[in-house]
Amino acid sequence: MEVILLERVEKLGQMGDVVSVKPGFARNYLLPQKKALRATEANKTAFDAQKAQLEAENLKRKSEAEAVAGKMDGLKVAMIRQAGESGQLYGSVNARDIAAGVTDGGFTVSRSQVSLDAPIKTLGLFTVKVALHPEVVVDVTVNVARSEEEAKIQAETGQALVNTLEEEEPQEVLPAAEEIFEEEALAEQAADEEAEEEAAEEEVPAEEETKDAE
Repeated sequence: MEVILLERVEKLGQMGDVVSVKPGFARNYLLPQKKALRATEANKTAFDAQKAQLEAENLKRKSEAEAVAGKMDGLKVAMIRQAGESGQLYGSVNARDIAAGVTDGGFTVSRSQVSLDAPIKTLGLFTVKVALHPEVVVDVTVNVARSEEEAKIQAETGQALVNTLEEEEPQEVLPAAEEIFEEEALAEQAADEEAEEEAAEEEVPAEEETKDAE
């Protein structure tokens, strides 16, 4: 399906471009979001007549978005969640949660403006992109922690507060296992040497008996 873009759409084109897209993408996203029009002759004519006005409105919205982006620079949003000792969340943080956190921080955004490939499922600091305008994107730091206090520590250290004991234990067990193995190997070697000595002692009398018989 061919559509006329009414604004810049990432990986598709700029305002006014006529592009070919899948019908489902057009019907479910571009057309309902008013990001494009069907590329009919009537719509092409209407767009050409309003192009200057649309570009002026787009420029105004872009300028406003850039002003907001300047204020949002360095914004950190804390998400308090329950999690296990390893840092795995009992649940997840999704785009809706992040949009709500940014809004609570004083900047109204919708879920559709948050770019998140998959829900966040672990503790830590995550950089998430928020589109204030098709041409203005700002990075927001999402701080997922068990409490406000832990969120503060994570923000200062830049690392998630997780229990690494389970990762350290195998390193402590291995040397002990190696020592046991070495002890067992030494014991077996000593037993073999003792057996050889006993066998050698048993052979000596036999030689002496042979000499006496001669």
